[in-house]
Amino acid sequence: MTIGERIKRLREEKDLTQRELADKIQISYSVMNRIESGERAIRDEELKKIADVLETTADYLLGRTDQRNPDKPELPAEFETPEEAMKFILEQNVIMGFGGFDINKMNDEEIVEFANELLRQLKLISYKYKR
Repeated sequence: MTIGERIKRLREEKDLTQRELADKIQISYSVMNRIESGERAIRDEELKKIADVLETTADYLLGRTDQRNPDKPELPAEFETPEEAMKFILEQNVIMGFGGFDINKMNDEEIVEFANELLRQLKLISYKYKR
């Protein structure tokens, strides 16, 4: 995916037009259009401003990483392996401490099921507080 495609995708997810994004970073609409279409290289300062407005990193826009924002980890749709489920559960320290769950006593199927249920609950809660 090109830098222009990444900018366009994030811009559309934020319901911004090219003109609105251009205004926010103080460049002309035609320059924004040429950046997105790949007709013009993006300058460092433009890259920083676009990344800030789109709440991502320059590295994501440049294609150096597929993680849009390291401060907001993306949740997978579902866990398929016990290993990735276990990793997710163990990263949620408060859940393990508060719930008194002993992951060492769970079998692989229970671990995946437990992690997927946590994931579903997190997604439900996020809709309520998303702004």
